[in-house]
Amino acid sequence: MAAMETELKFVFEAATLPALERRLARGERTRLRACYFDAVDDRLAHAGVALRLRLEGDQWVQTLKARGAGPVTRLEHECPRGTGAAMPALDLALHAGTPAGAALAAVLDGAALVPVYETDVWRTHLRVRSGGGAVELALDVGELRAGDAREAIREIEFELLDGPLDALLVLAAQWTLRHGLWLDLRSKAERGQRLARNVGRVAATKAAPPQLAKTASAEATLRAMVGACLAQILPNATELTAGLGTAAHLHQLRVGLRRLRSALRLLGDRCPEAPARWEQPLRTLFAATGARRNLDVLEGELLPALRAAGAPELVVNGSAAADAGADAAVVLRRPGVGLLWLELLAFAQGAPAGGAADGGGAALAEARLAKLERRLRKEAARFASFGDAECHALRKRLKRLRYGLELAAPLLPKKRRHVLPALRPLLDLLGQYNDACQAQAYIAAHAADPGRAFALGWLAARREALRGAAERALAAWLGRER
Repeated sequence: MAAMETELKFVFEAATLPALERRLARGERTRLRACYFDAVDDRLAHAGVALRLRLEGDQWVQTLKARGAGPVTRLEHECPRGTGAAMPALDLALHAGTPAGAALAAVLDGAALVPVYETDVWRTHLRVRSGGGAVELALDVGELRAGDAREAIREIEFELLDGPLDALLVLAAQWTLRHGLWLDLRSKAERGQRLARNVGRVAATKAAPPQLAKTASAEATLRAMVGACLAQILPNATELTAGLGTAAHLHQLRVGLRRLRSALRLLGDRCPEAPARWEQPLRTLFAATGARRNLDVLEGELLPALRAAGAPELVVNGSAAADAGADAAVVLRRPGVGLLWLELLAFAQGAPAGGAADGGGAALAEARLAKLERRLRKEAARFASFGDAECHALRKRLKRLRYGLELAAPLLPKKRRHVLPALRPLLDLLGQYNDACQAQAYIAAHAADPGRAFALGWLAARREALRGAAERALAAWLGRER
């Protein structure tokens, strides 16, 4: 009957299942058969609301869930509906007066509900003590069904029953490290909806601004920024680890990682938890996904442009391409990455040690961003003399300024935000220039003639044009009123 549910869900390789079953051998095993409902226009799914009737052993339970304040929390309200073989009729009035019920009413607006998909799983669940709290582990094995479509379910959930959030996160971290679990934000409801509608892939998640208070401390401000970055990173990581990701998901994952690193560089030294320790693993993760991103740009953007320009077919050494394009899913499933996500979630969801209302976050962010901008203006004035490595280094620092300004925008006066309109097109040009440099180096090392010679010449001309455009964009930025 809880109003709020705090849980994390993980998936794992099939070979891991026996070890998990052994660890949960003392648990209770229950068959769960559920039917999920939505309007014909899928309005509940679009709003992150799930409504089901589930037979738990011999007991029917009606459950309503809706999005919570973060990736580990959800609104939930459930009501026993009696026993018997026949599924009872939905009774939405049972959820009236609850937060989840209010979320449903706001979305439903009188629309009729119909069955959309079903789940049939065997759940092994066990309550354990962890770090001064109680956590329920639930291992689910079964399948989703929507008409003739089927999809396997193989996942383990960790739900906090009572105690601090750390009790959940520490236990999840231990199991992640031991069993090679990886975080999956897709609920059964979301997966079922996709199966029912034959949706193989969803759009990549883009950045959204954090909810910041001008009176907040530097630590509280940083925690909110980290939470906003994770709201972009984790959904894209989920799609990639599930094998459903695209080049857009990888790109947005990497944008989220850059934003996160920018936030930590901006305010990280003011936090007692010393998040500077995350810089190296974040940098390593960013680098590990970089080769795949470069290949995505080559294959998805530059090679089509070359073909349109009349280039001979470009033959790239297959083994070299495979080595450079390490599967992002493999990288993201590494236990160390899962532990990193859990640490960052703990930080984002945690309470500031020194209180949240001293106004220090706004003043410090503004002062540091102003200092960074002054430094970059001096550096950018020498752009005409830069080599490729110096151009790339400038681009990375300009990105740090851009993402810092975007993350701190609610705290900053208009005069500090005025540089963003000029920074964005400048960074796009510098990014295209860097892509051309990376492609030129890759093709020179791995491609064969005659396509190789044509491609290198075309890329050299493209680089020259982009360099000139970037110089003009830099001049426009430097000439803006400070």
